[in-house]
Amino acid sequence: MNCPYCGSEGTRVVDSRPSDQGLAIRRRRECAACGRRFTTYERPQLEPLMVRKRSGVQEAFNPDKLLRGLLLACEKRPVDPERLKRFAYRFEDQIDAPEISTEAIGKRAMAFLRELDEVAYIRFASVYREFDSVERFIEEIQRLGGEGEP
Repeated sequence: MNCPYCGSEGTRVVDSRPSDQGLAIRRRRECAACGRRFTTYERPQLEPLMVRKRSGVQEAFNPDKLLRGLLLACEKRPVDPERLKRFAYRFEDQIDAPEISTEAIGKRAMAFLRELDEVAYIRFASVYREFDSVERFIEEIQRLGGEGEP
């Protein structure tokens, strides 16, 4: 494992423990060259969930991309980042198919955020649904107040 700070190959494991309810192993590492510490997570790699993008291109699901979007939507909101992390890293386990569309990922993320924080939901929806006017924001906020589907 290369050090993310100096690039050295000489790192050693300082501490290792189960994480994410036993689904991963958290390892604390220390670089022999620069002395800095960093954390890695080891997870089993099963057949990866494939994501079909709007363009038709397929790529392996990356929970970090989903987490980044969730964190951006929840920036400066009273939301526990650990909840976002759990949603993103357990997302793949909840899908029973070998492939999912970006649209389906977005809908699930919006449903999660809608229950978690309405402001974060609107932020995420504005990017996901590509709001291009103030009217689109108003429509979505009105739907949020009613019984409309996210």
